[in-house]
Amino acid sequence: MWIDTSAGGGLKAASPVPDGAAGAGKAPVKTPLLQVERLGKAYVADKPVFADVSFMLDRGEFVCVIGHSGCGKTTVLNVLAGLDTATAGHVFMESREMVGPSLERGVVFQGHALMPWLTVRQNIAFAVKSRWPDWPGARLNQQVEKFVQLVGLSHAIDKKPSQLSGGMKQRVGIARAFSIQPKMLLLDEPFGALDALTRGTIQDELMAIVRETQQTVFMITHDVDEAILLADRILLMSNGAETAAGYKPGGIAEVVVNPLPRERTRATLHHLDGYYELRNHIVDFLVSRAKAH
Repeated sequence: MWIDTSAGGGLKAASPVPDGAAGAGKAPVKTPLLQVERLGKAYVADKPVFADVSFMLDRGEFVCVIGHSGCGKTTVLNVLAGLDTATAGHVFMESREMVGPSLERGVVFQGHALMPWLTVRQNIAFAVKSRWPDWPGARLNQQVEKFVQLVGLSHAIDKKPSQLSGGMKQRVGIARAFSIQPKMLLLDEPFGALDALTRGTIQDELMAIVRETQQTVFMITHDVDEAILLADRILLMSNGAETAAGYKPGGIAEVVVNPLPRERTRATLHHLDGYYELRNHIVDFLVSRAKAH
């Protein structure tokens, strides 16, 4: 069965445990890269957008979040990025509580956010230099060229954003995020503004890069197929809603483990055994149980 757990049981993360603390004669306890404990956000005190959001990310894991607008997906990501603060709860990376932005976390938004007066090379070099200010020019340029090549843009490395298509600009944003080698990559619907063909191509490229770099990724998407293609686990978030018992905050309603082979592509996804069962389950959640506003 590919349903891992529901919000009611087992999702609450324990306090960070040091490696090797399992006790004599037992295998060391593996500390997850990220632990989110009982996260909550409220703009109105008695009606939090979400509450008791708890989950973990292991190193090299790709996790997607799906839910309707207003459930708090982007707020969770912004808290992980250090761009917003939670009303309740804690976030730990490698057992240290996270406070504020850090180059340990790379972020890619739906908008590419490139500096229009700089070339592709210069946009990425700006990030690399921020990460490693003491690197000599040759090493910096080698790092830039490596990640430009990974996203297939070597031919456009000295062009400015105005000379690039939307898909190419988003590739630059992805290359820039990967180039600083963050411990975790945060993606907020990075392909949402792209046409279907370009989106599918970049999804496959992203999967290839993640496999090569073993990058840990937390991604928000509204696209069910995108989540099934990319994610090892999918967090299904519900919206807050008024019920007969009073207001119920949104949160993680269910965690789904993706049972499909990891070596999958957009073109072959719908041929895989278990694909339609998994897709139908997620769609049923969004239609029947997510409490969309």
